[in-house]
Amino acid sequence: MTDGRGESELLDEQLRQTQKMEAVGRLAGGVAHDFNNLLTVILGYGSSAAARVAHDPEAAKELEEVLLAARRAAALTRQLLSFSRRQVLQPRLLDPNELVRGVERLLRRLLGEQVELQVELAPGVGRVLADPDQIEQVLLNLAVNGREAMPEGGRLTIETADVELDAVAAARQGGLESGRYVQIAVADTGVGIDPEARRRLFEPFFTTKEPGQGAGLGLASSYGIVRQSGGCILVYSEPGQGARFKIYLPRAGNAATPPPREAAAPRPPAQATVLLVEDDSALRRLARTVLEGKGYRVLEADSSDSALSLAAARAGEIDLLLTDVVMPGLSGPDLARRLRATRPALPVLLMSGYFDDAVEQDGLAEFGTAFLQKPFNAAGLTSKVREVLNGTG
Repeated sequence: MTDGRGESELLDEQLRQTQKMEAVGRLAGGVAHDFNNLLTVILGYGSSAAARVAHDPEAAKELEEVLLAARRAAALTRQLLSFSRRQVLQPRLLDPNELVRGVERLLRRLLGEQVELQVELAPGVGRVLADPDQIEQVLLNLAVNGREAMPEGGRLTIETADVELDAVAAARQGGLESGRYVQIAVADTGVGIDPEARRRLFEPFFTTKEPGQGAGLGLASSYGIVRQSGGCILVYSEPGQGARFKIYLPRAGNAATPPPREAAAPRPPAQATVLLVEDDSALRRLARTVLEGKGYRVLEADSSDSALSLAAARAGEIDLLLTDVVMPGLSGPDLARRLRATRPALPVLLMSGYFDDAVEQDGLAEFGTAFLQKPFNAAGLTSKVREVLNGTG
């Protein structure tokens, strides 16, 4: 039984750890945001150059290596953004049992023949509001972690259950609010985790592997994804006794689906005008070059204020707003709402690889699937612009 002093010390330690993770997360998020813009420029111009040197096999091969390295860097950046809770998620109502069943076959292939996968799903668990791709990634990360903890084989168990946490229990579970949650537990029969490693397990770049064997971002990104989804992830383990990870996600009610917005009649590229709003000058030049190369007319703005001035001077000339989400001053979604006040049918395409606390992510849902993830290449940009203008994206 834990006395009052022991309980207080435990909560103080949890608070210090949470504050430490928040500070590291802010640093990681800022670095990843800048890298996303740089990588978009590299991938954009790189893919354009690759098309021009296709006749030169040696140059094409070297350029493909550059693009491959940029794509690998982009994957690491996404993991950093996940840890820092700055990843732009696209949540929807999920049945956790269906999600586990959907990824079960992939998990069995991933674990191999030496590891037995046991799935125990409580019937009728509540639904959660989360990004399915991101939660699947969390399960994959935990499965890989469990497999590596069982080099001689063993058993990995995934369980689901509805739980209700009172104020005291919620505080112990990573500082959650009291209420109803769905618990997803992933347990292995591996070597276990010593106390020092357990305290640092979710820190980015922390790994117990040999140098070059892992980046130390799998569990860190899992931590960020779950926290950004309103839950928490905890680990229970002792050396030689395996490990048990518990994910808590808030139960969700029925979410209202926004009514469909009447789309404007699409125009062909040669007649369409795009209002491009991006505060990074190199990325803005790239996007303009790509779009003009496909026949679009581009109005260029480096801020929301500039975009509003351009829009006021060109009533009726704008067929699409293409804007970054996070910018100084007025955010991209807020800019879109201001423009739609006088242009209700204006198509909007948001682009970002970064989510800031100043932007309400729930507000992005009103723009549906019209979202372009950074970093992107020229083909991805033009394809998404065409989809939105045609009313299919």
